[in-house]
Amino acid sequence: MPRGYKAAAALAGIKPTSSKKDCALVVSEVPAVTAGVFTTNLVQAAPVRWCREVCRSGKARAVFINSGNANACTGDQGYADTAATAGYVAEQLGMTAREVLVCSTGVIGVPLPMDKIRRGVELCAAGLSPDAGHDAALAIMTTDTVPKEVAVELQLDGGVVRLGGMAKGAGMISPHMATMIAVITTDAAVSPDALSAALKRAVDRSFNRICVDNDMSTNDTVLVLANGAAGIKELLPDTKHFQRFEEALCEVCINLAQAIVRDGEGATKFVEIAVLGARDNEDAMRVARAVAQSQLCKTAFFGQDPNWGRIACAAGYSGATFDGNHLSVFLDNVCVMKNGMRADYQESDAAAVMKKPSFRIEIRLGNGTGEAVFWTSDLSAEYVRINADYRS
Repeated sequence: MPRGYKAAAALAGIKPTSSKKDCALVVSEVPAVTAGVFTTNLVQAAPVRWCREVCRSGKARAVFINSGNANACTGDQGYADTAATAGYVAEQLGMTAREVLVCSTGVIGVPLPMDKIRRGVELCAAGLSPDAGHDAALAIMTTDTVPKEVAVELQLDGGVVRLGGMAKGAGMISPHMATMIAVITTDAAVSPDALSAALKRAVDRSFNRICVDNDMSTNDTVLVLANGAAGIKELLPDTKHFQRFEEALCEVCINLAQAIVRDGEGATKFVEIAVLGARDNEDAMRVARAVAQSQLCKTAFFGQDPNWGRIACAAGYSGATFDGNHLSVFLDNVCVMKNGMRADYQESDAAAVMKKPSFRIEIRLGNGTGEAVFWTSDLSAEYVRINADYRS
């Protein structure tokens, strides 16, 4: 972890039938500048509302996360339970409740088991360690099959700045934001406004460019804390050092976002959708998103069927402006559609691409210089099974 942070994980028994750890705590030794980006769903969980308020202050010291219960659609009691959770953490660590960010993930519409939450807080507070980041990443998983973690070091003139991140998410993934929680820590010194702006740009290039199943959650949250423990002077916007820091932050976000897609519920494919030659970047994103979210395209990915007609169809209804007679599609380096018609290719070559666990679809619109990239998974029968009995 970056300097000045500790983490912990604990089993509080929030998931009745599970013996896996279900609470995580990340703490900065000193007050940290904080920023967040949250779901745009109009139905927002109580912890999202709480974190928005804490982030407005620009400062925080701790993040507590529970899995197994989303504390969403739980009314005034849900918000009171979130505030009480922050209070438990504050009591254990000697800070104010408004310095504690709280995140929850799991089943919607069920009140938090506060006796277990309190126990989880107490266990986490007692177990804080600079070496427990991996345990925390494990504890926030729900239908995830692997933890999602990344660490980056950045050499600047005054020394080394570190960034670390963990995330959870495998289903209910669709921008803007998705059923995912990400916590990023850094020992850089950054102002609240600069950190917030950098995070928003990084999220736009990462978490807002992924989908698994086109469903947006009530709890989506990305948080970043910057405590300045590296001992390097504050990174100022419009400087080369800040630009390098923002690129490192974006690298962390992209790595975590792609890990979510790779671990998508029931996913067997990781597919990069690249759109080139659009009228502008916004049109390129419309096409990329349409293809990435198309159920017909995603089932074709699962079936390993190089059905480029579905890709062309999705591009056509995306809302982007282009001439279909100039549309070309590539599966990796195999051109399957050229200037609006079937290209001269071998079906076996295209099929071989689709059999790979990871491949790239490149869509050329021939309409300008706009471009975009998006990451998606396939849609399998296993996804249906997982979500058919999620609450069982």
